[in-house]
Amino acid sequence: MSGNNNSGKPLLRLGLERAIRGAFMKAYETVRVDPERYLQHLRMAYDLPALTYDGVYSVNLAVLDQIAEETIRGSMRIAAVEGAGLGMGGMFTIIPDLGILAAITIRMIQKLSLIYGFAYNTEQEEAELWVAAASAAGVDISRDLVEKRVVAKFVPRVIQRIAANASAEMLEKWTARLIPIVSSAIGAGLNYYFMRVWGQRAVSHFRQRHIALRHQYLSASGVPLLPEPEAKASR
Repeated sequence: MSGNNNSGKPLLRLGLERAIRGAFMKAYETVRVDPERYLQHLRMAYDLPALTYDGVYSVNLAVLDQIAEETIRGSMRIAAVEGAGLGMGGMFTIIPDLGILAAITIRMIQKLSLIYGFAYNTEQEEAELWVAAASAAGVDISRDLVEKRVVAKFVPRVIQRIAANASAEMLEKWTARLIPIVSSAIGAGLNYYFMRVWGQRAVSHFRQRHIALRHQYLSASGVPLLPEPEAKASR
């Protein structure tokens, strides 16, 4: 991002933006949900009747939505506990908080991607995953970032856009952590809120893509919708 784009930003926001960018870059390099292992988890925990991710397109959509909602709730709980612990340090623990929160967020988005049938085994699929991450952050990059085939260039630019957008959203709310006595409760509540909002945005992105491809898949294969199983929640 050029200096002109940063010139009008307060120093606190610039610092937060850099911290978010660094946290997501580290998460990008280190955090990964294994697609095959996660498919086995979905089959065992929820009786998902799919042997492959292509098979997800013949599962009742309401079942996928339920699993996605429980996945978001689980991430919200983890983020809230983490925020409560690090929130006790007030503004001094924001940087480590962001690092953990970024990892929780990336894992949640990866799981939601897999739930709706989108693995990320190729560079193009990985780029699409980051399009979803940007969508979760409230950033539309589908039209103005075109080099999705070059993941090494594409991902850092996406993360920069996520950081720029998220820093403004977070700065407005996280300044409440300056209050020492209630900073733990505030940290838990803010992490819970952000995970819920980003999870819902990510689901909206994946769900729309899933529906479009679902119609194509079922029309081409003639595979009927399977009866909806009783989804078992993994508590």
